[in-house]
Amino acid sequence: MKPVNESENMEKEEDSEVKSLAEFLMTHHSEQLHSIVVSPDPKLHYPLYIDFTDFLNENSRLAHLVLAQPTVYLLLFDRAAFWAHKIVIKGLKFGEKGVEKKFIHVRINVCGSPLECPETFPSIGRVRVKHRGILLTLKGTLISFPVHPELESRNSITLPSFCPSQRSKSCEGTRFDCVDESVIRHDYQEIKIQESTQVLGVGVIPRSIPVILMDDLVDIVKTGDDIIVTGILTAKWSPDLKDVRSNLDPVLIANYVRRTNELKADIDIPNDVVMKFKQFWSDFNDTPLKGRNAILRGLCPQIFGLFTVKLAVALTLIGGVQHVDASGSKIRGESHLLLVGDPGEFSSFTGTQYILQSKVQGKSQFLKFAAKLSNRSVITTGLGSTSAGLTVTAVKDGGEWMLEAGALVLADGGLCCIDEFDSMREHDRATIHEAMEQQTISVAKAGLVTTLSTRTIVFGATNPKGQYDPDQSLSVNTALSGPLLSRFDIVLVLLDTKNPEWDAVVSSHILNEGESNKGDHEEDLGNIWTFSMLRRYIHFVKGYFRPVLTKEAEKVISSYYQLQRRSATHNAARTTVRMLESLIRLAQAHARLMFRNEVTRIDAIMAILCIESSMTTSAIVDSVGNSLHSNFTENPDEECILVSNLGMLNRTYTLAKTVIGWKTKKWDAARGISRTSSDFHRKLHFD
Repeated sequence: MKPVNESENMEKEEDSEVKSLAEFLMTHHSEQLHSIVVSPDPKLHYPLYIDFTDFLNENSRLAHLVLAQPTVYLLLFDRAAFWAHKIVIKGLKFGEKGVEKKFIHVRINVCGSPLECPETFPSIGRVRVKHRGILLTLKGTLISFPVHPELESRNSITLPSFCPSQRSKSCEGTRFDCVDESVIRHDYQEIKIQESTQVLGVGVIPRSIPVILMDDLVDIVKTGDDIIVTGILTAKWSPDLKDVRSNLDPVLIANYVRRTNELKADIDIPNDVVMKFKQFWSDFNDTPLKGRNAILRGLCPQIFGLFTVKLAVALTLIGGVQHVDASGSKIRGESHLLLVGDPGEFSSFTGTQYILQSKVQGKSQFLKFAAKLSNRSVITTGLGSTSAGLTVTAVKDGGEWMLEAGALVLADGGLCCIDEFDSMREHDRATIHEAMEQQTISVAKAGLVTTLSTRTIVFGATNPKGQYDPDQSLSVNTALSGPLLSRFDIVLVLLDTKNPEWDAVVSSHILNEGESNKGDHEEDLGNIWTFSMLRRYIHFVKGYFRPVLTKEAEKVISSYYQLQRRSATHNAARTTVRMLESLIRLAQAHARLMFRNEVTRIDAIMAILCIESSMTTSAIVDSVGNSLHSNFTENPDEECILVSNLGMLNRTYTLAKTVIGWKTKKWDAARGISRTSSDFHRKLHFD
């Protein structure tokens, strides 16, 4: 027992601190308090959000106490909020009606404060006993939704063994009934968050921790969300199981939760960087395609050439604009890319080291580089992936069923890279059809029926089934079904055929790498488009530009699609309405890459180039050649000007040749093409 005087002093001290906290809330958050007061329902739980930086500047002593003893001072903060809202009720203007609320909870946002450090912002894997009892902030991805009762009672309620009545005569009754009025009820939800795989090193297993959400925090996040949680680290007893020792498991009781999915596009893009982007395109105002090629050279710079692949990767990462029609149906803006090639034949050279890499390594390099460029990404392989691992699985935890997110759900709003696509079972591949096109996953497992979002880019790499046969369809060569192939916007087939001219170009490039007399302009480009700058650029154009098709671009795309449908050699599995949607997405992505808000004729041509490069839909030039041997041309803009007066499809044909870097005569000799511009003009019916 504490002395009476000591208890009175503590109460006076608490009242003084509550008064100070209430004054802070009245000064800085009067609008939120007024909004709570005029709300009609008195039984709801209302959040009152405060910025810890403002609180620290106002009263540093109390701010440090809240951080060190949150269990005590968060309750005082709630008392202060209740007191402050009663003062606001008394001060309402004539005609305003206020209702006294029973439940007001102060939610503290610590992010961005001077006290943000590894001790208060540890990674989930570095949470230790020393963090218990302090206000802790964790970042992670929500992976599951288990449900448990109160943590302090080991998930059970113990009935009394005798009546605790204090009457003169003891009560001998042994039957007990619950007094409903005495029960305190809370909305309760337990979630589990996991470390993001992007911040972990190779071979590190991501750790997870349960988080308890109560009252107004319930149901504000969903599986697959990236979240920031501020709360109090404590412990709970593990469930009682026969022959299993009970342990204390760490758990975070949340005070503040925020989704970070929508905020990622604005991360680390200051105004001076945006000005650099604008200055870059101002310098290349007369030669925009040359500026674009300078950006593309920053993609996997260790791999020589491969212009078509790098362009396809860039357009896939940037993506198009999501469209919602009058009926509310959504047409995805994310593009999907599939690389097909024999293992052991992907040649890439890195500087003067003369390193020859395998095709599998080359494809994997593109996947890993793309994953690093994306703010949110998940990398997996077909050999180690099941349908449940890719979508969602139902797991039983302590007698209750819960859903755990798979790779596609965890990559929502980002990129999902699937290597060795051919190693997946046919049943497992079929489960991702809905995720790729409708961007949702419908679940009906263990009595749980729900729909999860999968707004992700799918970047796949696969090997052909045996030796690639150009005379067979892509579906036969890859053993992938037509419906799955039609969901990929771009399918690039990379064959390392023997070509003396290409070998000469590669060897010349390697020899020139050793020379020190490079142009100053080339050095400047290399310094501008570093990895971090390229990452920021992609995120900026995705969030800032929403390109609209011009009449010229619409005419080009429509004419090409109609030509594909009329072609006798078209692939029925690929030539569907999805191809038309893919052309629009790729054209919009190219417009974003070119730093503009309208889709021009050149953007439409580049979209057609990517589709033609798949070598499975060629209706113009029997495909534009081997994507593996595509290189950057020196003056793409000048070569475009030379054909500015030709028919539109002839422009596509010529531009496809010049951009990839082949001379017209060599291209025609290699492909056996001898068509005139009038033939193209006639086929597309251009005036």
